[in-house]
Amino acid sequence: MTTVVGVDSSTQSCKVVVRDADTGALLGSGRSSHPAGTEVEPAHWWTALQAAIAEAGGLDGAGAVSIGGQQHGMVVLDADGRVIRPALLWNDTRSAAAAADLVAEVGAAEYVARTGVVPVASFTATKLRWLRDAEPENAARVAAVCLPHDWLTWRLRGYGPTDESELGPVLEELVTDRSDASGTAYWSPMSGEYDRDLLVRALGHDAVLPRVLGEAESVAGPGFLVGPGAGDNAAAALGLDARPGDVVVSLGTSGTVFAATSGAVGDVTGTVAGFADATGGFLPLVCTLNAARVLDAIAGLLGVDHAELARLALQAEPGAGGAVLVPYFEGERTPNLPGATATIAGLTLGSTTRENLARAAVEGMLCGLAAGVTAVQQLGVEAKRILLIGGAAANPAVQVIAGQVFDVPVEVPSPGEYVADGAARQAAWILSGSRPTWPVELVAAPASDPHPEILAAYQAVAARY
Repeated sequence: MTTVVGVDSSTQSCKVVVRDADTGALLGSGRSSHPAGTEVEPAHWWTALQAAIAEAGGLDGAGAVSIGGQQHGMVVLDADGRVIRPALLWNDTRSAAAAADLVAEVGAAEYVARTGVVPVASFTATKLRWLRDAEPENAARVAAVCLPHDWLTWRLRGYGPTDESELGPVLEELVTDRSDASGTAYWSPMSGEYDRDLLVRALGHDAVLPRVLGEAESVAGPGFLVGPGAGDNAAAALGLDARPGDVVVSLGTSGTVFAATSGAVGDVTGTVAGFADATGGFLPLVCTLNAARVLDAIAGLLGVDHAELARLALQAEPGAGGAVLVPYFEGERTPNLPGATATIAGLTLGSTTRENLARAAVEGMLCGLAAGVTAVQQLGVEAKRILLIGGAAANPAVQVIAGQVFDVPVEVPSPGEYVADGAARQAAWILSGSRPTWPVELVAAPASDPHPEILAAYQAVAARY
């Protein structure tokens, strides 16, 4: 039996799955935590990866390995292959002003034409501009720029600083994939090429960038093949075997809406990012900073656990008696409001109940993502069904209320590590030469009962920003 290994190096932890390359059957898994924060020493990711692989049973017998990971994170290396400073993660918003500067210099429409995206604080280019402006000595030392999954792939293959690796600091052996490259704001998913002018505009000088591999292309590892990997959302789409017509709504630390499409999508407003996917197609995506932790915050306020929060929410009527929560607790990425705070509106003496507050939390979290679904549809993307995933998707109130907030039928796949599973599918793909069709189990299909007034009320309050 040939096995494949898929990795999800996320913001919070590293997850590893070992699967049968032919059937997709799960044979082992492992997990190790990452430190909290919006900047992290990449060495922690490497330690966590090794621990998670060991817990999953190791790599002996694996035919191929692929690594999915959090997008956008800025990893900068010097000429000796050493990390110059802690990586800035996607959710580090200190580069918001740098993003505005880049857009002012180049123009939103020009950025979309050249890269498919309008820079915001999340994207790698804006972090490089921040580095150039805030830490010019560090910026001057940058010999190579890569992303979290690129760096881990490089280290897994045996590369790194001379005293930490067998093969040494061969920067030209850095590789990436289309999906992660498309989140940098200096690579074009349309042409498949880096835009060196935009890189230099951000960093101040040119640097080595990872070679972009095709969806089924591999490079050599120590005894196994290594796939191109993928950004976390593209890996999740592959893990779900998403096809055109499928829109995925993921409720994790952040909230994301992304669709599988065969053609590129561009949005000069910056609401929808025109990313590439992990299959050779495209992945138009909307990301919100506030998702599952919205429920954490309101559950804590009410002094209940998530099961009780769900019970309370389902006791309230759709619309929460007029109570509306716009949950910008951590600022917001879509819309681009990094300095925003949360707002609750519509409270009266009659509507201020625990039940309505619980329901407003669920509705507010979902309405931010429903607006994302609408934005994707307005660009011509077909939405036949919504696949609801992520930790909060298991909440029964979230499932029921999703059927009322979204105007597209909702299905809830079985809880799983879909980013790691997508990486494992990619690993199996490079072994067999064909995309795996492993089954995806569904656990719920909530009744479709759209209440457009819920989203309308939310949008009226959100418009105040």
